Amino acid sequence: MSTSEPLLRVEDLQVAFRTAQGVVQAVRTVDFTVAPGECLAVVGESGSGKSVTARTLIGLPGPGARVQARRLTLDGEDLLGMSERRWREVRGGLIGFMPQDALSALDPLRKVGAEVAEGLRNHRAARRSDVRAGVVELLKLARIPEPDLRAQQYPHQLSGGLRQRAVLATALAAGPGLLVADEPTTALDVTVQARILDLLAARKADGVAILLVSHDLAVVGRLADRIAVMHDGAFVETGPTERILTEPEHPYTRRLLAAVPSAHAKGTRLSLEPPAPLAPPAPPAKAPPEVASGRVLEVTGLTKTYRGVGRRRRTAVEDVSFTLEAGETLGVLGESGSGKSTVARIVLGLLEPDAGSVSLHGRPWSALREPARRPLRHRIQFVQQDPLASFDPRYTVERIVAEGLRDGPGRRRDRITDLLELVGLDGALLDRRPAQLSGGQRQRVAIARALAPGPDVIVCDEPVSALDVSVQAQILDLFADLQRGLRVALLFISHDLGVIYHVSDRVIVMKDGRVVETGDAAEVFARPRHEHTRELLSALPELRNAGPAATTTPSPS
Repeated sequence: MSTSEPLLRVEDLQVAFRTAQGVVQAVRTVDFTVAPGECLAVVGESGSGKSVTARTLIGLPGPGARVQARRLTLDGEDLLGMSERRWREVRGGLIGFMPQDALSALDPLRKVGAEVAEGLRNHRAARRSDVRAGVVELLKLARIPEPDLRAQQYPHQLSGGLRQRAVLATALAAGPGLLVADEPTTALDVTVQARILDLLAARKADGVAILLVSHDLAVVGRLADRIAVMHDGAFVETGPTERILTEPEHPYTRRLLAAVPSAHAKGTRLSLEPPAPLAPPAPPAKAPPEVASGRVLEVTGLTKTYRGVGRRRRTAVEDVSFTLEAGETLGVLGESGSGKSTVARIVLGLLEPDAGSVSLHGRPWSALREPARRPLRHRIQFVQQDPLASFDPRYTVERIVAEGLRDGPGRRRDRITDLLELVGLDGALLDRRPAQLSGGQRQRVAIARALAPGPDVIVCDEPVSALDVSVQAQILDLFADLQRGLRVALLFISHDLGVIYHVSDRVIVMKDGRVVETGDAAEVFARPRHEHTRELLSALPELRNAGPAATTTPSPS
């Protein structure tokens, strides 16, 4: 940590927005400093004001914003009242910005090299003749392999991790003294996340001041020197990282730490919500009596290939086999491109395998033609990462949940209300549309719709990766309650090791389309046998010196 004079000084920062409902105070009375070579992490959940704070520092708080502060200076220069012309010089030149969604931040019609070059040209950070070489050097600095090739590619041709590193190269192009990183590792695989954090740590070691915005305490614990916990527009607790993570003083901070899926918390509740009612709102679908209490799903030798560039065949899934028992959670762990989602689509009957088979209750499933499969579809339901994308925006909550009901009108509205109550939602939401719900509410509606036909299996594809830690805790607790009460089997797919460890009875680990390790969850995490599993666990951020109340998954032995 640097002992230099602060580069950034913020005193009594307040940001308000005028809306149709009146004035909304997004940030209230916030004070902090960041010195060269220091990282301050601002931690909070959606709506806490952390992203508004970050964007105010680059002069982009949002339309209709009213910004006030007793002091807001960068290297002694007042940022308040700065002209837009000066902001264009400061933004990128003195302050680099790294947003969460790299795909949206990069122009889809421009090559990556052109994006990075723009920063060099606009801020005269390189002579015209040196721009091309400068782009390659910046991509190397961001540890992008084959930088000459990547510079000639478009954003959609890069993986999520490479795009995020390209955004970092763009943010650093003009050599800014302050880097504002807004959720730079959210939704990234654990090994890619580790590389991004290493890159940020290297820039910090070079003297760059970093303001890191995140909802992930494990991530900030790896990089930050100090943490400011933000709630309802204000800092409720600030202090050295080790003290915040090991001896939090504010109840909100303690609640955030307790919500992190961890070794000690497996089998216990992560949230303060009461357990969901265990009685199902409608009779579940009846399985054949000879298998009703046993194996519900059997996957054997799945293989799937696609035609890629140059008409070459690319293997997405190869010889994947597993079983799923009634009331069991099987965690499927792997990085992007490992084949997890392809397996899910085959299991759901949305994709035909080239080889292998899926059986449901001991009877053919993947081999059936769609007309024969359709009457059985209620037995396998789906909860995906982004429920908003799966909802018709014109539908009300009532109509969305009703899609899953299989019988006639009758007590239809009453049964939908029962389903909403089962997932912790009030019947008052029946007439709302998806855009009027929070992320957590939308995910609960998706779960209610999946439960409506009384399924035997629910396939969950990254169902909590886009949620705040406390909302994630509530959804994970909800899955545990429903599984215990309804005996539904879960195929739970995620790249998040902490989540997989917490929810799973058994685990399969995938890499390059193949299953490289399988076994009891506790055994796999405590004593991983495959090198890839050990690599994943070694990249997992840990709550530094956090003690038993905040420990992440077990370290590999």
